[in-house]
Amino acid sequence: METKRTLGRGGTEVSALGFGCWAIGGEWSDLEGRPLGWGKVDDEESVRAIHRALDLGVTFFDTADVYGTGHSERVLGRALGKRRGDVVLATKWGNLFDETTRTLKGADVSPEYVREALTASLARLGTDYVDLYQLHISDAHPEQGARLRDACEELVKEGLIRAYAWSTDDPARAAVFAEGAHCAAVQHALNVFQDAPEMLALCEETGLASINRSPLAMGLLAGRRQGELEAGDIRSMPPAWLPGFEEGSGAASDWLSRVDAIREILTTDGRTLAQGALAWIWARSPRTVPIPGFRSVAQAEQNAGAIAKGPLTAGQLTEIDRILGR
Repeated sequence: METKRTLGRGGTEVSALGFGCWAIGGEWSDLEGRPLGWGKVDDEESVRAIHRALDLGVTFFDTADVYGTGHSERVLGRALGKRRGDVVLATKWGNLFDETTRTLKGADVSPEYVREALTASLARLGTDYVDLYQLHISDAHPEQGARLRDACEELVKEGLIRAYAWSTDDPARAAVFAEGAHCAAVQHALNVFQDAPEMLALCEETGLASINRSPLAMGLLAGRRQGELEAGDIRSMPPAWLPGFEEGSGAASDWLSRVDAIREILTTDGRTLAQGALAWIWARSPRTVPIPGFRSVAQAEQNAGAIAKGPLTAGQLTEIDRILGR
């Protein structure tokens, strides 16, 4: 397998695997107190994990201003330090939050807010440019998206960002951003249980990279079983958009049965379950860049170890489809 991917139409190269930095933001919540993070986190371990990922060849890191209400960006910026130039750095905007209370307050999809949000992110990340700037409001109106796309083009001209993308699962919205000269990607959900053929087709047609969030199905494809989750973990009180988890019991039994049904295929050739899940994504399209989360050096090593094992075969993909009844 090629260990590099081209990030859209601009020619920027990234590792075939990126690292998602939601979890290292630590605990934060909505205004009702429902958790939006992944629980407590050790910042020093997060820094060590990022350094280990860099040493193992990972060059793409994806975060958002709202993760940990700014904390993820601060930790990532500190960890990269003088190695900032060695990586492709992506962050997102659109959410409003309070760093003091660590709460999500709402959203702002006005063109005027783009620059304000970017200025704050640059300060937290300790850099003077972002390689990929992503709209984080998945259901913003397409007309609003067009105005934000144009605002991003201005930021490209000024050298503050190199490219931009929309984090959305709607191909029609992604297509609005794709009309911009410096749109490089779309970030969308993709895993063994949540395929996205229309989005992958759009990426192929428009030359965009497919950045894949939830590649491990929020931990189900990394070995998460039933059992209580800590109070600050979003999966302990899962919102409607988070499938596979039940309040009070963790992973849902029917989803675990589906994991077990395909476990043998995913763990072929010495892969761990998580490595097999990443291998499925690479087999779906040469444009895919999965971004699994991490909170430890061990998780960083396991995820990065998937690269050497490469994608599943076409036959294995067909067999998984048969088992899952699709």
